[in-house]
Amino acid sequence: MVNLDLAVEARDLVRGTTGKEIPGVSEQKQDFPYGAVTIIKILDERAESVIGKPKGTYITIEAPDLRLKAPEVQSSVADVLAQHLRSLLKTSKTATVLIIGLGNWQATPDALGPTVVKYSLITRHLHKLMPEMVEHYSSVCAFAPGVLGITGIETAEIIQGIVEKVKPEAIIAVDALAATRIARLGTTIQIGDTGISPGSGVNNNRTGVNQQTMGVPVIAIGVPTVVNAGVIMQSALESYQSKLSQGSRLSPVLSKEVLRDLLKPFEGSLIVTPREIDDLILNAGRTVTRGITLALHPEADKEEIEALMC
Repeated sequence: MVNLDLAVEARDLVRGTTGKEIPGVSEQKQDFPYGAVTIIKILDERAESVIGKPKGTYITIEAPDLRLKAPEVQSSVADVLAQHLRSLLKTSKTATVLIIGLGNWQATPDALGPTVVKYSLITRHLHKLMPEMVEHYSSVCAFAPGVLGITGIETAEIIQGIVEKVKPEAIIAVDALAATRIARLGTTIQIGDTGISPGSGVNNNRTGVNQQTMGVPVIAIGVPTVVNAGVIMQSALESYQSKLSQGSRLSPVLSKEVLRDLLKPFEGSLIVTPREIDDLILNAGRTVTRGITLALHPEADKEEIEALMC
């Protein structure tokens, strides 16, 4: 069983199975110079059940050239991210926003969240100590809580404690995701207003970080950094089958048996990440950070923000 972190992939799976549009799901597409944006809205409980995602809005930014680390691509993607993040954030000018970097900083493919926290522009303490210096900046704080295996504490419990003390008006949770297409690694960003379940993409579900558990709205931002090996192998087998003659074609049953035997030592949980994952995490982390910063500080000078983030 492969969990689908990306709403566009969950939609494609259902649409491919039925061959029809999904009732209760609306879709809108937009283009920008370096890619495209897909906005999927799950409108009712029936669609929620069919597509396997909570009701809400899922915005997917796809930019194939983002992997190239080109400054102009990063800047363009960050601007698009900021625009759509602002549309989901319903906070007042004086509100405090809490950025949570989910993931394990000791495991590079899972270090997107901590990387974003590392480069985030933090201002909450300055609003208390020298408010005149940050009058054009929003109040922002951030924390990377680690993972259960390191802390021995559920991530959701740590965040709940911070929320109780800090009382933010909204949370932005950043996490690494799993994809079903290798081409999406490091090139796709998903923004959603339904929160996030840490570890769901690698079959390691923890308590959800969402409005129900935190008491405040949670905007989730994720970038795919891994692909399940079974998905890659399935695609390879399907490609191989398509090139065989009709009489020699492998049966779907045999294909499943081959996959099961190959993945048996890892019980189907083998996860694959690219060799250049260090650069991918740094590149994606900086792009996401820039987009969040531009969204949270709309009244600040953009050039000043860029200088502070260098």
